[in-house]
Amino acid sequence: MHHIEKLDKGWSDDDKYILHVDDEKYLLRLSNLNQKNFKIREYELIQKCYESGLPVQKPIEHGEADGHYYILLEWVEGEETTIKLPELPESEQYRLGVEAGMHLWKLHQMDVQQPEEPWESKMNMKINRKISMYDACDYKFQKGHLFLEYIEGDRHLLQNRRQVLHHGDYHVGNMIIDADYSLHIIDFNRHDVGEPWEEFNRIVWSAQTSPAFASGQINGYFSDDVPEAFWRLLLLYISANMLSSLPWGVPFGQAQIEIFMEQADEIMDWYDDLRTVIPSWYRSFS
Repeated sequence: MHHIEKLDKGWSDDDKYILHVDDEKYLLRLSNLNQKNFKIREYELIQKCYESGLPVQKPIEHGEADGHYYILLEWVEGEETTIKLPELPESEQYRLGVEAGMHLWKLHQMDVQQPEEPWESKMNMKINRKISMYDACDYKFQKGHLFLEYIEGDRHLLQNRRQVLHHGDYHVGNMIIDADYSLHIIDFNRHDVGEPWEEFNRIVWSAQTSPAFASGQINGYFSDDVPEAFWRLLLLYISANMLSSLPWGVPFGQAQIEIFMEQADEIMDWYDDLRTVIPSWYRSFS
């Protein structure tokens, strides 16, 4: 081994290192041993994706070492999608978004045992927790009541929904563009099982970086035939996410609070104060 380089990017609790071995590079993720079962499932999901041809990091090995659980993956060379996308023509941003949508659709087709708990029950508990967090928070969105009203009016849409494997944090911040302008998906450390369309709840971050990419992701996933029900559920998921984002951001300081305040205002602009369910950024590229 030539040398080890600490990697401090990202919000994960994992300790991350780049290992340089001869001419090869690897990503080493170290987790608490109490995360062992979760990390085993994470590795198995990455392996499943890799074997199915999805552009993820090649899994090398995993196990226990020195009081940690580790995952070792091949390093992906490229640039962060959040940085690279704005430099590209809109047509290329859109093409990469379509690619991202097709990859996500393929992930959602993988076999998984349906959980005993129905999605309606699971998601409603999650929503109630997010509302409680928001209610207890000292900060409030100027139009936060609109998020609450929309949620209460559309909870019924959660009934009778199948569940699939989730990446768990699917947006431009967890994607890499390589030298051939192909997309790679990284960071499965929030993987889960849930309703397929909930996986779009982070598309806000993608749309802020590139409306063309976000539009392409939706069209790629649905093969250009987006059901009306998707838009209503997406807005439900985005509304719930926004409510919990503010209390989550408070410990990180004023700058993070302001990011979420501005994001909430932007969402209200996209959705005309939630009077429409199709965001303006999508309409401009459809």
